[in-house]
Amino acid sequence: MTDSFVAYVRHGEKLLLLRRSVDDPEFPEMWDGIFGIGVDEAEVIGRVIECTGIEAEHLTAVRFAPDRGVTIGNRIHDVTPWLVLSDSDETTPGGLYVEAEWIDPGHIVNLDLEKGALRSLCYTESREGGHVDWLLRDMYGDVSSYLYVVKTGIGAEQRVAMEMMARLSGSGSLAMIQKEIFAILHPPAMRGYVMVESSARHHVERLIGRTGGRDRKTRGVMLSTPIKNAKAVLGGSDSAEAPLKDIIPYLEPKAVTSGIEVGCIVEIISGAFKGEKARVVSVAESKEEVSMELFEADIPMTLNMRGDHVRVIERVE
Repeated sequence: MTDSFVAYVRHGEKLLLLRRSVDDPEFPEMWDGIFGIGVDEAEVIGRVIECTGIEAEHLTAVRFAPDRGVTIGNRIHDVTPWLVLSDSDETTPGGLYVEAEWIDPGHIVNLDLEKGALRSLCYTESREGGHVDWLLRDMYGDVSSYLYVVKTGIGAEQRVAMEMMARLSGSGSLAMIQKEIFAILHPPAMRGYVMVESSARHHVERLIGRTGGRDRKTRGVMLSTPIKNAKAVLGGSDSAEAPLKDIIPYLEPKAVTSGIEVGCIVEIISGAFKGEKARVVSVAESKEEVSMELFEADIPMTLNMRGDHVRVIERVE
């Protein structure tokens, strides 16, 4: 480890960013993590306490990653990223910081674009080639992770997810990214998409064998054999990370009767009455069942079925 570090404090699904004072000689009024000097966990926690006002009993240092080079003044300093979890979100900025904000990790780059800050601290830019390296985003990915959305063919989501898992379990050229892909998820409510948790976008692109987005004209070289029906990682290079607030609702389990109300017209999609239409007369959420009367039956008939055996085709006003 090196003598410099930047600590990323996370509370639940939110990441803490702090803005430096206008009098800061290096990066005035710019947002970043918590920069400090030190080599061990105690020094990191002490610096977080000083800059945030969060007490030590609320903080837990989780991990650190290899250092990265950051240009400060006329020199390049090796800075080690740390991840610190907090069970409190009450902050009082101190030290060289004057403002604090809890953000969705998927908005790190968007915060830069919207507020016009973070510029020098967020990335370094090669004057010759114009290459941009988003340091603030990438260093957070070194110790944590982002969610990425892979566009797939409709109905091919499970096959794509299984192919991804098969590639990661092998010992071929993709073995090097096994530790950079943490989860592969297919929420049943999201047709045509697979969620991948990873430290960086390029690992996901390598996994599916595609880079450069969905437009064939702008696609780069193939990083590996493309997975059939895995079309692209959504988002441009500056906004590929999916905001957690947009994805988490699809990952939370819901009752099969969710969205079904008394009076709704439903279509039965399985069983002996498949294709028949019915009107819902009651919903038993504890049993995940709905009671309904066949809509066009000559003789009134009431059926009890699980909520996932019907689909709503007309909602009550």
